[in-house]
Amino acid sequence: MSKEIVNFIESYVNNSQAKGLVVGLSGGVDSSVVAKLCVMALGRSNVLGVLMPTTFTPKTDIEDARSLALQLGIDSRHVEIGSIDEAFGASLGVRSDEKAMKIPFANLRARIRMTILYFFANGLNYLVAGTGDRSEDLIGYFTKYGDGGVDLLPISHLYKSQVRKLADFLGLPSRIASKPSSPQLYPGHRATDEIPADYEILDRIEQMLFDDKLPPAEVSLKCHISGNLVDEVMRRHVNSSHKRLYPPMLREW
Repeated sequence: MSKEIVNFIESYVNNSQAKGLVVGLSGGVDSSVVAKLCVMALGRSNVLGVLMPTTFTPKTDIEDARSLALQLGIDSRHVEIGSIDEAFGASLGVRSDEKAMKIPFANLRARIRMTILYFFANGLNYLVAGTGDRSEDLIGYFTKYGDGGVDLLPISHLYKSQVRKLADFLGLPSRIASKPSSPQLYPGHRATDEIPADYEILDRIEQMLFDDKLPPAEVSLKCHISGNLVDEVMRRHVNSSHKRLYPPMLREW
Protein backbone atom coordinates (compact mmCIF):
# COMPACT_ATOMS: atom_id res chain seq x y z
CA MET A 1 0.00 0.00 0.00
CA SER A 2 2.67 2.52 1.05
CA LYS A 3 5.00 1.66 -1.85
CA GLU A 4 2.30 2.40 -4.42
CA ILE A 5 1.56 5.77 -2.81
CA VAL A 6 5.25 6.66 -2.59
CA ASN A 7 5.71 5.86 -6.28
CA PHE A 8 2.66 7.97 -7.14
CA ILE A 9 3.99 10.97 -5.19
CA GLU A 10 7.47 10.73 -6.68
CA SER A 11 6.17 10.35 -10.22
CA TYR A 12 3.68 13.20 -9.97
CA VAL A 13 6.19 15.66 -8.51
CA ASN A 14 8.85 14.74 -11.07
CA ASN A 15 6.42 15.00 -13.98
CA SER A 16 5.33 18.42 -12.72
CA GLN A 17 8.97 19.55 -12.63
CA ALA A 18 8.49 20.66 -9.04
CA LYS A 19 11.25 20.51 -6.45
CA GLY A 20 9.25 19.24 -3.49
CA LEU A 21 6.05 19.29 -1.48
CA VAL A 22 4.40 21.41 1.18
CA VAL A 23 2.20 19.71 3.77
CA GLY A 24 -0.01 21.35 6.37
CA LEU A 25 0.73 19.68 9.71
CA SER A 26 -2.18 19.55 12.14
CA GLY A 27 -0.94 16.87 14.49
CA GLY A 28 -3.68 14.54 13.22
CA VAL A 29 -3.38 11.16 11.57
CA ASP A 30 -4.11 12.19 7.97
CA SER A 31 -1.53 14.97 7.72
CA SER A 32 1.04 12.91 9.63
CA VAL A 33 0.70 9.95 7.29
CA VAL A 34 0.92 12.18 4.21
CA ALA A 35 4.01 13.95 5.56
CA LYS A 36 5.71 10.62 6.23
CA LEU A 37 4.87 9.31 2.74
CA CYS A 38 6.16 12.52 1.14
CA VAL A 39 9.48 12.13 2.93
CA MET A 40 9.70 8.50 1.82
CA ALA A 41 9.07 9.61 -1.78
CA LEU A 42 11.23 12.72 -2.01
CA GLY A 43 13.57 12.79 0.96
CA ARG A 44 13.31 15.05 4.00
CA SER A 45 15.12 17.97 2.35
CA ASN A 46 12.34 18.29 -0.23
CA VAL A 47 9.36 18.44 2.13
CA LEU A 48 8.18 21.46 4.09
CA GLY A 49 5.72 21.12 6.96
CA VAL A 50 3.59 24.11 7.90
CA LEU A 51 1.84 24.41 11.26
CA MET A 52 -1.09 26.85 11.16
CA PRO A 53 -2.76 26.93 14.57
CA THR A 54 -5.29 29.46 15.74
CA THR A 55 -6.05 30.72 19.23
CA PHE A 56 -8.17 27.67 20.15
CA THR A 57 -5.95 24.95 18.67
CA PRO A 58 -5.16 22.41 21.42
CA LYS A 59 -1.55 22.60 22.58
CA THR A 60 -1.26 18.83 22.26
CA ASP A 61 -1.96 19.09 18.52
CA ILE A 62 0.74 21.72 18.09
CA GLU A 63 3.20 19.64 20.09
CA ASP A 64 2.40 16.52 18.06
CA ALA A 65 2.89 18.40 14.79
CA ARG A 66 6.22 19.85 15.97
CA SER A 67 7.37 16.47 17.24
CA LEU A 68 6.49 14.84 13.93
CA ALA A 69 8.46 17.44 11.95
CA LEU A 70 11.47 16.76 14.17
CA GLN A 71 11.03 13.00 13.86
CA LEU A 72 10.86 13.22 10.08
CA GLY A 73 13.74 15.70 9.95
CA ILE A 74 11.86 18.14 7.73
CA ASP A 75 12.00 21.91 7.69
CA SER A 76 8.90 23.50 9.17
CA ARG A 77 7.16 26.83 9.55
CA HIS A 78 4.79 27.97 12.30
CA VAL A 79 2.17 30.51 11.22
CA GLU A 80 -0.49 31.68 13.67
CA ILE A 81 -3.70 32.38 11.72
CA GLY A 82 -5.79 33.91 14.52
CA SER A 83 -4.87 37.48 13.66
CA ILE A 84 -5.49 36.79 9.97
CA ASP A 85 -9.09 35.70 10.37
CA GLU A 86 -9.63 38.55 12.83
CA ALA A 87 -8.40 40.96 10.16
CA PHE A 88 -10.89 39.47 7.70
CA GLY A 89 -13.67 39.92 10.24
CA ALA A 90 -12.70 43.52 10.92
CA SER A 91 -12.59 44.34 7.22
CA LEU A 92 -15.93 42.64 6.61
CA GLY A 93 -17.56 44.18 9.66
CA VAL A 94 -18.50 40.83 11.24
CA ARG A 95 -17.54 38.97 14.40
CA SER A 96 -16.51 35.32 14.50
CA ASP A 97 -18.57 34.75 17.66
CA GLU A 98 -21.81 35.65 15.87
CA LYS A 99 -23.89 32.49 15.55
CA ALA A 100 -24.56 32.99 11.83
CA MET A 101 -20.82 33.45 11.18
CA LYS A 102 -19.66 30.18 12.76
CA ILE A 103 -19.49 28.17 9.52
CA PRO A 104 -18.38 31.04 7.25
CA PHE A 105 -15.43 31.65 9.59
CA ALA A 106 -14.70 27.92 9.79
CA ASN A 107 -14.45 27.74 6.01
CA LEU A 108 -12.47 30.98 5.96
CA ARG A 109 -9.85 29.46 8.26
CA ALA A 110 -9.49 26.46 5.96
CA ARG A 111 -9.02 28.82 3.00
CA ILE A 112 -6.51 30.93 4.89
CA ARG A 113 -4.48 27.79 5.49
CA MET A 114 -4.69 26.88 1.81
CA THR A 115 -3.42 30.34 0.87
CA ILE A 116 -0.48 30.05 3.25
CA LEU A 117 0.49 26.64 1.90
CA TYR A 118 0.47 27.95 -1.65
CA PHE A 119 2.48 31.00 -0.62
CA PHE A 120 5.31 28.77 0.55
CA ALA A 121 4.86 26.38 -2.38
CA ASN A 122 5.11 29.20 -4.93
CA GLY A 123 8.29 30.54 -3.35
CA LEU A 124 9.99 27.14 -3.41
CA ASN A 125 8.59 25.71 -6.65
CA TYR A 126 6.88 23.04 -4.56
CA LEU A 127 3.43 21.48 -4.87
CA VAL A 128 0.83 21.27 -2.11
CA ALA A 129 0.06 17.77 -0.89
CA GLY A 130 -3.53 17.28 0.26
CA THR A 131 -4.41 15.22 3.32
CA GLY A 132 -8.03 14.27 2.59
CA ASP A 133 -9.10 10.63 3.00
CA ARG A 134 -11.85 8.66 1.26
CA SER A 135 -14.17 8.57 4.28
CA GLU A 136 -14.47 12.35 4.29
CA ASP A 137 -14.11 13.08 0.59
CA LEU A 138 -17.03 10.84 -0.38
CA ILE A 139 -19.46 12.88 1.73
CA GLY A 140 -17.90 16.26 0.99
CA TYR A 141 -16.51 16.74 4.48
CA PHE A 142 -13.89 19.25 3.41
CA THR A 143 -13.85 22.92 2.49
CA LYS A 144 -14.00 23.73 -1.20
CA TYR A 145 -10.85 25.71 -2.07
CA GLY A 146 -9.75 25.21 1.53
CA ASP A 147 -8.33 21.82 2.51
CA GLY A 148 -9.75 20.72 -0.85
CA GLY A 149 -7.47 23.18 -2.65
CA VAL A 150 -4.36 21.08 -3.31
CA ASP A 151 -2.22 19.71 -6.13
CA LEU A 152 -2.38 16.01 -5.32
CA LEU A 153 -4.22 13.72 -2.89
CA PRO A 154 -1.98 10.82 -1.86
CA ILE A 155 -4.43 9.07 0.51
CA SER A 156 -7.84 9.98 -0.92
CA HIS A 157 -8.37 6.32 -1.88
CA LEU A 158 -8.02 5.17 1.75
CA TYR A 159 -10.77 5.11 4.35
CA LYS A 160 -10.01 6.57 7.78
CA SER A 161 -9.68 3.10 9.30
CA GLN A 162 -7.09 2.25 6.63
CA VAL A 163 -5.20 5.49 7.23
CA ARG A 164 -4.94 4.64 10.93
CA LYS A 165 -3.56 1.18 10.11
CA LEU A 166 -1.10 2.73 7.68
CA ALA A 167 0.04 5.14 10.40
CA ASP A 168 0.86 2.17 12.63
CA PHE A 169 2.66 0.41 9.75
CA LEU A 170 4.75 3.51 9.06
CA GLY A 171 5.80 3.69 12.71
CA LEU A 172 4.04 6.94 13.58
CA PRO A 173 3.32 7.58 17.27
CA SER A 174 0.27 5.67 18.53
CA ARG A 175 -1.20 8.85 20.03
CA ILE A 176 -1.38 10.30 16.52
CA ALA A 177 -2.63 7.11 14.85
CA SER A 178 -5.53 6.81 17.30
CA LYS A 179 -6.27 10.51 17.84
CA PRO A 180 -9.93 11.52 17.29
CA SER A 181 -10.27 13.55 14.10
CA SER A 182 -10.82 17.28 14.51
CA PRO A 183 -10.38 19.95 11.82
CA GLN A 184 -10.22 22.62 14.58
CA LEU A 185 -11.99 25.22 12.47
CA TYR A 186 -13.90 26.58 15.47
CA PRO A 187 -13.55 26.14 19.25
CA GLY A 188 -14.25 22.59 20.35
CA HIS A 189 -14.58 21.40 16.75
CA ARG A 190 -14.76 17.61 16.40
CA ALA A 191 -15.37 15.70 13.19
CA THR A 192 -17.91 13.44 14.89
CA ASP A 193 -20.07 16.51 15.58
CA GLU A 194 -20.62 16.91 11.84
CA ILE A 195 -20.27 13.57 10.08
CA PRO A 196 -23.37 11.32 10.15
CA ALA A 197 -21.71 8.44 12.04
CA ASP A 198 -18.47 7.43 13.74
CA TYR A 199 -15.76 6.57 11.22
CA GLU A 200 -15.93 2.84 11.95
CA ILE A 201 -19.59 2.76 10.90
CA LEU A 202 -19.21 5.38 8.17
CA ASP A 203 -16.41 3.40 6.52
CA ARG A 204 -18.54 0.24 6.40
CA ILE A 205 -21.47 2.10 4.86
CA GLU A 206 -19.32 3.83 2.25
CA GLN A 207 -17.48 0.66 1.30
CA MET A 208 -20.77 -1.13 0.62
CA LEU A 209 -22.36 1.81 -1.18
CA PHE A 210 -19.48 2.97 -3.34
CA ASP A 211 -17.09 0.01 -3.62
CA ASP A 212 -19.50 -2.94 -3.55
CA LYS A 213 -22.24 -0.90 -5.28
CA LEU A 214 -24.96 -2.30 -3.02
CA PRO A 215 -28.36 -0.59 -2.84
CA PRO A 216 -29.01 1.41 0.36
CA ALA A 217 -31.64 -1.03 1.64
CA GLU A 218 -29.19 -3.93 1.45
CA VAL A 219 -26.46 -1.90 3.15
CA SER A 220 -28.86 -1.16 5.98
CA LEU A 221 -29.62 -4.87 6.43
CA LYS A 222 -26.00 -6.01 6.24
CA CYS A 223 -24.78 -3.33 8.67
CA HIS A 224 -27.78 -3.67 11.00
CA ILE A 225 -28.25 0.08 10.99
CA SER A 226 -31.05 2.49 10.23
CA GLY A 227 -31.94 3.04 6.62
CA ASN A 228 -32.15 6.74 7.42
CA LEU A 229 -28.43 6.79 8.21
CA VAL A 230 -27.53 5.08 4.95
CA ASP A 231 -29.79 7.49 3.06
CA GLU A 232 -28.08 10.43 4.80
CA VAL A 233 -24.65 9.23 3.69
CA MET A 234 -25.91 8.93 0.13
CA ARG A 235 -27.59 12.33 0.30
CA ARG A 236 -24.35 13.98 1.43
CA HIS A 237 -22.45 12.22 -1.34
CA VAL A 238 -24.83 13.48 -4.01
CA ASN A 239 -25.14 17.01 -2.63
CA SER A 240 -21.36 17.41 -2.37
CA SER A 241 -20.61 16.14 -5.87
CA HIS A 242 -19.73 19.68 -7.00
CA LYS A 243 -16.80 19.62 -4.57
CA ARG A 244 -15.24 16.66 -6.36
CA LEU A 245 -15.63 18.03 -9.89
CA TYR A 246 -13.98 20.72 -11.95
CA PRO A 247 -16.31 23.75 -12.20
CA PRO A 248 -18.80 23.23 -15.04
CA MET A 249 -18.26 25.09 -18.30
CA LEU A 250 -20.60 25.92 -21.16
CA ARG A 251 -18.05 24.46 -23.57
CA GLU A 252 -15.07 22.27 -22.82
CA TRP A 253 -11.58 23.41 -23.74
